[in-house]
Amino acid sequence: MMCFVGQGVIAAETSENNSDGWTISSSGSNLTLYSRPHAGSALKEFKGIGDIDAPTTTVHRVLDDIDSYPSFMPYMAECRIIKRDGDNIFTYQRLAPRIVSQRDYTLRVEQKSWSSGPGLAYLHRWQTANDAGPPPQKGVLRVSVSEGSWLLEPDGPDKTRATYSIFSDTGGALPAFIANGAAALGIKKVFAAVRKQVQDPKYHR
Repeated sequence: MMCFVGQGVIAAETSENNSDGWTISSSGSNLTLYSRPHAGSALKEFKGIGDIDAPTTTVHRVLDDIDSYPSFMPYMAECRIIKRDGDNIFTYQRLAPRIVSQRDYTLRVEQKSWSSGPGLAYLHRWQTANDAGPPPQKGVLRVSVSEGSWLLEPDGPDKTRATYSIFSDTGGALPAFIANGAAALGIKKVFAAVRKQVQDPKYHR
């Protein structure tokens, strides 16, 4: 789910597809960031691919623990589930980043899973669904466009290859070069938060 302010990434159905204009923005020992231009916008699309030292099922449980997001996801001030409808979850989220005003939105998150090698693969894919959530609040900028995904693939029995993708136009007057930099930094913070959270024993059932 979208867990940081910035402008960034189109959902990737497979982490192996790095064509279609993607270029490496940065590469470290455990996370590679990709970016590409977005048609009609100065804002770039981004995705991050990296390993998480936990089975995919454990990482899925962390991402599915939506009510706990304010305790570990960066910039998350409020997050709650509005309803579950089959494989879809409707969730309201409010962000309180440091450099811009607060943002909020309602997302429809679709979850899928399938057998893959030594375990299960999971896809959490979302888009804005503001009509299903609360009305705009005074002093909080309503985000109208947010699309993205988490793709979790087994990399052995106890490791996950994760692809985080996001495209979001959060509005406001923030210059594009600052927004793009914030998006890339946000992906790094999200990966760090999830890697820390998977160590909590409550997710190892």
